[in-house]
This record gives sequence, C-alpha cells and structure tokens, in this order.
Amino acid sequence: MTRPKTRTDAGGASGTTGSGLVIIDKPGGLTSHQVVARVRRLAGTRRVGHAGTLDPMATGVLVIGINRATRLLGHLTATIKRYTATIRLGVSTVTDDSDGEVVGRLGAADVAPDRIAAAMARLTGDIRQVPSAVSAIKINGVRSYTRVREGQSVELSARPVRVSEFALLERRDGHDVTGIAVVDLDVAVECTAGTYIRALARDLGAALGTGGHLTALRRTAVGSFTEDRAQTLESAEADGLRLIGIDRVAAEQFPTRTLDAGQADAVRHGRRLTGLSLPADPTAVFAEDGRFLALYRPSGPDAVADAVFVD
Repeated sequence: MTRPKTRTDAGGASGTTGSGLVIIDKPGGLTSHQVVARVRRLAGTRRVGHAGTLDPMATGVLVIGINRATRLLGHLTATIKRYTATIRLGVSTVTDDSDGEVVGRLGAADVAPDRIAAAMARLTGDIRQVPSAVSAIKINGVRSYTRVREGQSVELSARPVRVSEFALLERRDGHDVTGIAVVDLDVAVECTAGTYIRALARDLGAALGTGGHLTALRRTAVGSFTEDRAQTLESAEADGLRLIGIDRVAAEQFPTRTLDAGQADAVRHGRRLTGLSLPADPTAVFAEDGRFLALYRPSGPDAVADAVFVD
C-alpha cells in the first residue's frame, strides 16, 4: 500500500500522525464532504473535518482539520469570511443559485445603477437574514435541504448577521437562454459566519423586483487563511498535503500565553490555573518548548480549560 504523503509547514510533525490544518482550494462540482473524504485518504487518518461548508457549485478556501486539530475547527468557523460572487438579476431559482430549478423569470431590463447601489447598501451592515431553504440548517433533526428535495415547504427564521462589505465590482447587461433581459453583477462580500451569499442574491433581486440568484461563488478567505495559502486536490494527490502544524495554527489564530513547567503539567490534567491572567477568551497556552497545550478562558481571577490538546 502506498504511504500517504504529508508535507508540514513549520510548527508540526509530518506523516500520517501529524495534527494541523490543510487549506484546500475546493473545485466546483464536489461537496465539502467529498473533499474531506479525499483528504482523509491522503492523510491516512479518519480524524478529518472541515470548518464551514461550501456548496457544490462554489470554489475556494476550505479549511480542513486533521487529527487533534479537528477539535479546533469549532473555534475557527466563527471568523470573518470573504467571497467573490456573480449575482444574476431577472431570474429566480428554488435553491437561490444556478444549480436549482428556475421558478421565476421577471427580467431585469433597465435597472438603474443607483437602485442597485441603494439596495446593496440596505443589505450591508448588521442585518437580519433568512437563510436559503436549501441550507444545512436542521429542522427537527432533518437538514432543510433534505426537506426541500422531498417537496416539503420550509420556512426558516431570520437571524442576525453582519455584512461588512457588499461591493459591486462589475456589471454586465444581457439576456438568458430564453431571451429574458438579465443583469449580471460581480460582487465582493465580507461577512460573519452564518451569512448566506445565496440569500444576499435572493434578497437583492427581491428588493429590486427582478428576482435574483447566484451563478458563481468563490470563497477567498476564512479569517487569515487566504486563497494564496490553499492547494488544489490535484497538487495534494501529486505532492502531498501541505499541513500547517497545530502549534503554528494556535499561535496564528489566538492570543497566546507561555506557561512554566508546573502550570503546563496542570494543563495536561485540565486543571484550573489559579491566579493566571489571560489576554482573551479563549487563549492558546503553550509549554516553554513552544508546544501548544490547550485553549483556556478567564474565570474570575483564574483560568479554566476549554479544550486540552495534549495527553
């Protein structure tokens, strides 16, 4: 059997027992679960997960955790994400993207630029957004998209999100395959976790009275993990996974605190650290040799464990 190949950036062990993150440039046409399955095979371990799903049509940054780093993923999903996308005005689909069945062709002839700008401005900042009906949100234990595919009617509640940037990059006017007038908008979006770019397209189309859906979506960053740090599946299979070791990940992503030998031993047993002041919740605590030990949070004058990453 061919040994899995893993190359490690500074800050972690290589090989099948390494723990850390791999940043994959997800291709279109694959689910995030399918990408994880291929990385699992390459890494030679079952302990693989991802931080934030990308739809099959979407491409770009997919953060994947391996071994002990899978326990960090929940802390990484809440970070800021950035996208580029193309929104088509004039046509609506059941999925709010081009993979879904068309449910309306209202057209978008002569939509004034100032109307588009005003509608985008209203969808910027702190807003309440109703997720797309084909999202992965569970309703009584069943994914919303599963209910939609079974023909059920789904109503999801609005939730608060923040869209810090919703910028128009380019506009193209034309017609779809049926001859209906459409407007394609290339946009850049920066937003909090939980924001649905498909829902932005849907809501922009609704605000303009044209309908709208996504025709392209690319995630360019998850926090500090940008597309220039990503590798394709093809390069991973040819040259090995580029693993960012867990020590380096923790140092990059969280405020840090180095402990003395006695404190480090207490952390290995998940004990409270009396009188230890931390800079943030959570804080990554390290041994004197630079090994990442745990995430701790303040508790009054002390520090208590959120998650311990060493035996």
